[in-house]
Amino acid sequence: MTEPSAAPKTHLAALGPFCAFETHATGAEPVAPWRKLSEVAQEGSGVLRERVASVRASLAANSGRPPGAVEPRVAASVAHLGLVARVISPVLGLAALHGLPSRPLTRDDLWWGSALGGAFRLSLPREKVTPVSGGGTRPAGAIAADMLAGPVRDLVDAFAPFSVSRRILWGNVASAVNGAATGITAAAPSLAQPARAAALAFLQQPPLRDTHTLDTRNGRFTRRSCCLIYRAAPDAAGAVCGDCVLMRGRGAGERGRR
Repeated sequence: MTEPSAAPKTHLAALGPFCAFETHATGAEPVAPWRKLSEVAQEGSGVLRERVASVRASLAANSGRPPGAVEPRVAASVAHLGLVARVISPVLGLAALHGLPSRPLTRDDLWWGSALGGAFRLSLPREKVTPVSGGGTRPAGAIAADMLAGPVRDLVDAFAPFSVSRRILWGNVASAVNGAATGITAAAPSLAQPARAAALAFLQQPPLRDTHTLDTRNGRFTRRSCCLIYRAAPDAAGAVCGDCVLMRGRGAGERGRR
């Protein structure tokens, strides 16, 4: 745990772009190009459909095909994984290093600057991510429970109508948690223990318990579902991710069950 006077924002920025964040006053209204992440889950706003369509076009362009060549549910799953990874990474880092956020984050608290191809800009409420002298820190388990029951569940609910199973969507969340801990450890090996402990606090929460296997002997993480990105390639013959369940066997029968 760092000293209360430390600046979490600066510490996390040093761990890579997915952990970096900016801050705003709690309750403030965003000014363009900032937008509330809650727009994603608002019915009829078009923000979510726009995001999925953009990801679909990008995935298709990678193989020189028109957007219609990529299944909408594949684009939706990939879009969801990208959003969740960006939201979870700084929060897991804050939990590991500072015992923050000091209060639960809501989807209205999170501001984003929509962009593809990497870590988009993210802003968190200043009062919730600033250490308070003499207290204000919380256990990682409490932070994980609040995050999964709040903004993360909202994102799962928002993407489910795209014919993506909740098993896959919660698997995306587990993968994002493990990816955040792995990224922090790679950037700062001395933080491996707190990063892995915070990740475990997330992975042990009820929504994520059955989404993965974790070998405690070597830390090997494998999700029990597939994010579907391999299906974005021609003939659904793309590579799978390093933590994918399909790494254990990629027969046609197994693919068909995912």
